[in-house]
This record gives sequence, structure tokens and C-alpha cells, in this order.
Amino acid sequence: MQEGQPSHTALRVAMRRAAHQLLDQPPVFRDPLALPILGNEMAAALRSDAGSFERGRVSPFLRAFFAARSRMAEDQLAGAVAGGLRQYVILGAGLDTFAYRSHQPELRVFEVDHPATQGWKRQRLLEAGIKIPAALTFVPVDFEHDDLAVELARAGCHPDQPVFFAWLGVTPYLKREAAMTTLRTIARMAIGGGGVVFDYGVDPDRLNRIQRMVFDAMAARVSAAGEPWLTFFDPDRLVDDLRAIGFSDVSDAGPEALNRLYFAGRSDGLRVGSLGRIMTAWVRTGRSSGPPRV
Repeated sequence: MQEGQPSHTALRVAMRRAAHQLLDQPPVFRDPLALPILGNEMAAALRSDAGSFERGRVSPFLRAFFAARSRMAEDQLAGAVAGGLRQYVILGAGLDTFAYRSHQPELRVFEVDHPATQGWKRQRLLEAGIKIPAALTFVPVDFEHDDLAVELARAGCHPDQPVFFAWLGVTPYLKREAAMTTLRTIARMAIGGGGVVFDYGVDPDRLNRIQRMVFDAMAARVSAAGEPWLTFFDPDRLVDDLRAIGFSDVSDAGPEALNRLYFAGRSDGLRVGSLGRIMTAWVRTGRSSGPPRV
């Protein structure tokens, strides 16, 4: 992202999350604050004509993927909380609204993001009249330079208790070493029954001709916005790497699994495309600390 500026892609993702509430019935991911957090003017424009914003052949696929990854993260979190977990970290939180609609005061939530994006979000919360709950802590972090574990401990996240992480829409924008350093930190902090859900882009060399054309068009768009894609993964190698750094239970969900899990039987044909995948990784204990693998 550009120095001193909030994330452009965070706004685009939030707008698609809001459009999902209007265009796709029933929503795969229900978020009653998705529209209000955008602000009155933008929310009114979407309510008036969400279809105009969502024009383009790839828009429904992106909308579906953003809904699926948020749904999976919160489904996994719910299982972890049922198992006793009490710390939730949202990395690259953007305009995520979980903390403001959660009815779990015993769950400590830490929103981690770049300081510029975090300041922008707080202004939007203020303008929308959305209260900041006592259980939420904002943690400003630059993933390329700051020590995530140190910043979270400073913010009150207890290192002796397991943590669950949601890390959505971030890894493509980081250098590979920064992404892997973050995953190693997560593995250490998840000990005792925690874990992570994160999405990632597939190595372009694994794409067919049509997929590569879509990829190139999307890559050019985010690069023009000043937030280029930097890192991609081979799914099989990523699973091995996650096990090597300490995750004992790793599950990769590609398009087929996501469509089967969240989009089967829909009359509108909404489904995810083929470019993104979602990884779930746990550091298991003797007790169950999350829902079944996908």
C-alpha cells in the first residue's frame, strides 16, 4: 500500500462484502454492518444500484470468494470458542466488522493493520455511529517491518494462551519472507489449540491460459492502484511448509471444496472462481479446538 494512505483494496473488498448482502440471496456471509461501515453516501449508492458497481464477468466470482473466506474464518472461530479459546486476532483487518457485531464479551479481539488504514477505519466507525466494544484492541503493525508477536503482547494478547488468527486478503501483497515470518509467529502463538485461516493466490505458472488471462487483468488492476501482488504459493508445497513450522492439522480448500461447502444448490449460480484458495491450519491439543476439516 502507498505510504500514509489507507488501503485501496480494503475499501474495494468492503464494498463487495456489502454488495453481497444486497445482490446474493440468501447471503453466504451475513454482515448487518457491511453497509453502514461504508458511510452514508456510499451505502446509499450501493442500495440504489449495487449492480452498477458489480459489473464485469469476474465480479460475482470475487464477491463469492470474499464471502466464503469470511464465512470460513468465522465458522472456524466459532468452533474454537466453543472449545475454550478466548483470543482472536484479525490480521489486515481493513473494514472487517466482526468485533462490532459479536455477542461474545469473553472473547478478546485484536485488530491488526497498517496505521494509515486503521486510522481511516476508526474515522468511518465514528461517522457511522458504530461503537468500539471494550473487548476490542487496535494494534497498528507494518507487516514488513514490525515484530507481530511483540506488538500483540504489548497490546495485551497473552502469549501463554492459544490464539486464533484470521488473515484474509493480505498474503499476495507481502514479500514471501514477510508472509512466512508471520506464519511462523502465528504457529508459535497458536500452541495449545489455536490456529489460522488465510487465503492465498496460486502460483501463476500453475494456471491454464484462460485463468492466466484473468489473473493478468486483475494483477494489472491492483498494481495500478499502487498495491501490486508480490507472493503466490504452490498448494502442495505450502501444506508441507506449514507442517514444517509447527502446524499439526492443515487443510487446503480449493474452488471445488468451497463451492461444495458454501454454494451448493443455489438458484443464482453464485460460486467462487479458480484463482484463490483458503488454508486452515491448527496447532492441535488433546481436545478438539475447531470444526471439522473441509
